[in-house]
Amino acid sequence: MNVAGLICAARATCAQTFRRPPLRLPLCASSSSSSFTVQRCPQSTQAVPAARLPSRVKLSAGKRYAWCACGHSKKQPFCDGSHRAKAPKISPLLFTPDKNKTVLLCACKQTKNSPYCDGSHFKVIYRDVVKYVKGLFK
Repeated sequence: MNVAGLICAARATCAQTFRRPPLRLPLCASSSSSSFTVQRCPQSTQAVPAARLPSRVKLSAGKRYAWCACGHSKKQPFCDGSHRAKAPKISPLLFTPDKNKTVLLCACKQTKNSPYCDGSHFKVIYRDVVKYVKGLFK
């Protein structure tokens, strides 16, 4: 398969990679569901990617925000308290911007510059594409 065909196949079958994934709650054991679904386990101890791309958000100076660090919140990228039941060992990151600005807040939860995006989502997307391509040849 040539590169153009691979890209078209990836776009056609992996369109959800670039959108927020549907919430599915499989058991912690590996399941036969789509390789691009984010697995969420009850009582997780590691953050799960809420989305593959960052969220563009307008922040107000002096206002206190709680960035979801666990990935379980329904109000991404902000915390709604879901971590209390699903990831009690992961707390949200509280921050207050110093001026009004529009920023990209991390949704993949892999950033080294929390809560701001540092481009780590490219690693998440790349890992998902590699996993998909390997699945084609099984």
